[in-house]
Amino acid sequence: MSRPRETPSLLSADHVLHTIASDLAHRFAGVFAPETVDRYVFESYTALARTAKITSHLPSVTERFARDRLTALAQAKGAAPHDVPEILFVCVQNAGRSQMAAALLNRHAAGRVHVRSAGSAPSTDLHPRAVDVMQEIGIDLHAAFPKPLTDDVVRAADVVITMGCGDACPLYPGKRYEDWDLQDPADTTLEQARQIRDDIDTRVRHLLDEILTHKTPTAQ
Repeated sequence: MSRPRETPSLLSADHVLHTIASDLAHRFAGVFAPETVDRYVFESYTALARTAKITSHLPSVTERFARDRLTALAQAKGAAPHDVPEILFVCVQNAGRSQMAAALLNRHAAGRVHVRSAGSAPSTDLHPRAVDVMQEIGIDLHAAFPKPLTDDVVRAADVVITMGCGDACPLYPGKRYEDWDLQDPADTTLEQARQIRDDIDTRVRHLLDEILTHKTPTAQ
C-alpha cells in the first residue's frame, strides 16, 4: 500500500522550517550542532502552532522564537555573551501583564538590560485592552506574540518576575524570583487597564533601579 502524499501546504511548511533551521545553524555554528538547531526550530513551530490563530505568520514568529531560545540556551551554557542582566516576565497567557512589563522595561532600560516574556498557558493573541493602553503611551505591541514558557529562557534569566502563574516556573539556584500581584487586564475596563499599566510602570522602574544599583550578577 502506497503512503499518502503530503499536502502542498505541509511540504511548504516543512521546507520553510528546514530553511530557517539551516540559517540558524549557520548563525550558531560552533555552539550547537545542526541537529540541535533543527530540533529547536521544529519544537518551537509545534509549540506556537497549538495556539496560533493565523498560520501564515507562523514561520516568521517561529524563527524569532527559536532564535531567542537558542540564544538563551547558549547564554545559560556560557557559550554566548551575557553582558547585561537578563530579565524574564512570566504570566499565564503572555498576552497582557508580562508583555506590558517587558515593553515598559525595554523602554526605560534602553539596552542596559535584556528582557524576555513568556506564558505558562499562552493565548492566541495579545489582549486588546493591553495593546490599546500601551499604544496610548507610544508603545506598539502589534509585533509581539504570546510565547510558551521554556526551560532555556528560565535558565538564562538573572531575575524572574511571575504574575499569577503559580508554580509553573521552574526554580533554579542563583536567580532572583519575585511575584507581582497584578490584575489581568483581559476582563477590565479601559480605565482599569490604564491603572494596571501604570502600576506595572512603577514596578519596572523600581526593578530597573534596583538591578542597576546593585549590579545583579549575570548567570553563567
